[in-house]
Amino acid sequence: MIGGPAGCGHGQYAVRVILNRLEWGEGDRVAVLVHGMMGDSRSWGEIGPVLAARGYRVIAVDLPGHGRSAADPEADMESFATSLLESVPARPALAIGHSLGGSVLAAAVERLRPERVVYVETPFGPGRESLDVAAFTAELEASKAARTAESLRRDRPWWSERDVAAEADAARLFDVATMVSVHAKRVGGPDNTPPLVAPSLLVLAEPSAYVPPEAADRLRKAGFEVRTIPGAGHTVWYGRREEFMAALDGWV
Repeated sequence: MIGGPAGCGHGQYAVRVILNRLEWGEGDRVAVLVHGMMGDSRSWGEIGPVLAARGYRVIAVDLPGHGRSAADPEADMESFATSLLESVPARPALAIGHSLGGSVLAAAVERLRPERVVYVETPFGPGRESLDVAAFTAELEASKAARTAESLRRDRPWWSERDVAAEADAARLFDVATMVSVHAKRVGGPDNTPPLVAPSLLVLAEPSAYVPPEAADRLRKAGFEVRTIPGAGHTVWYGRREEFMAALDGWV
């Protein structure tokens, strides 16, 4: 089911963008899923039903400028976090964020207050020192144009046709200006490692192109549980759903 938020309980925060949602299951035990950059809620098409079968009402959002949510060319990480807070129920039983979605979840986690948190392939640390906006814009435009069904089939043969179709269409809908704004406003920003307001798990591909071993060790020392999936890609559950669910053992 696709729809907007209702009774989300975050009225004290300014609404920036109301997010489109995809839902599975029903009941009061909520799981919130937040996709990565250039994806959308359909990225969770295999995981949402599995969680619903385990008794969750699963809500996957489209972040601003992604999927069927409105673009926001003035966006920053706080406006992304506020939009998430306005679009899902407070205090969910579980929240999972992938890559960019993990960063958004980290920015919102103290206000969202999930019972358990899972960050997937999310690099944490200080904002970059500089950004060539024109070059970054061109890089994202090129990545968007190249992310076709044909190229995904060729480069990621372990993905299912469902994965390929979802990601190719999400790339088509992706708004470059929204994402450039978020990155530009993170330049020189503070370390975005989230506080441990709830038991927190980091799931990584092994090897991970985004979170090096030393960064994973730093997070372990800070109190995060870190688990890896050998041979997985950045979207670790694509082609490895069973391994991903095994990595969540004890958390879902």
